[in-house]
Amino acid sequence: MEAGDAFAQIAATIERFFIGMHNGDARRLRSAFDPHAQLWGYYHGDFYRQSLDEWIAEIEGMDKPSESGEPFDMRIVAVDVTGRSAAVKTATLYQGLRFTDYLTLVEFDVGWKIVNKTYHHD
Repeated sequence: MEAGDAFAQIAATIERFFIGMHNGDARRLRSAFDPHAQLWGYYHGDFYRQSLDEWIAEIEGMDKPSESGEPFDMRIVAVDVTGRSAAVKTATLYQGLRFTDYLTLVEFDVGWKIVNKTYHHD
């Protein structure tokens, strides 16, 4: 695969993640992640380690930023691709907090999927 193709496909996966977060859309979020993905990070000072199902259940219980008037402020900061593995750094506004995410992706036969999300907010 050409490098440009990989970047475009990775960006499309990250876009599904961003839109899923902003709209509180569990189906779109699941389409961006491998079902076995793990999520790790600190939220309000407490450490969390969650499965994808646990994390999505939490997202579904929160206000949807798109309905609460929060602006869409999510962007890719950096992408590093080696073969069928990638690391993506993102900056997002979610629930009034500024998050930095480090997303690890793997290219499967069905496309690029997020397999790990490590996060921190200011």
